[in-house]
This record gives sequence, C-alpha cells and structure tokens, in this order.
Amino acid sequence: MKVHVDMALCASHGQCVFAAPDVFSFDDEELTYEPSPGADRRAEVEQAVLSCPVRAITLDGDHG
Repeated sequence: MKVHVDMALCASHGQCVFAAPDVFSFDDEELTYEPSPGADRRAEVEQAVLSCPVRAITLDGDHG
C-alpha cells in the first residue's frame, strides 16, 4: 500500500492524525506520514483518506 499526501492541498486540519496516528503525525506543525505503511494499517488509512476535508490524501494498491 502506498500513501501520498498532496502538501499543496493539505491544510493541516489533522483529521488524518486522529484516524491513523501510527501513519500520520505533526512534526514542528508540518504533517509527516509513512508513505508505505503495512497492510495491517489499511482500515485506518482508508479512514484517514475519507476524513480529509480537502481530499489531499490518496491511497494506491498494496505493494507487499
């Protein structure tokens, strides 16, 4: 699974951090994320994608 955040769209609302705190976080007020989280994180990452009010997060298929 591959995660991508369009940082030009991201408005730092933080909904992704609430939905998937093991994948998304804030580092000095800038969003950071794990671009290749394990498959066991799929449900929470999908929730983060749905929770993003500006639709800045995209998710590609599994890659291992």
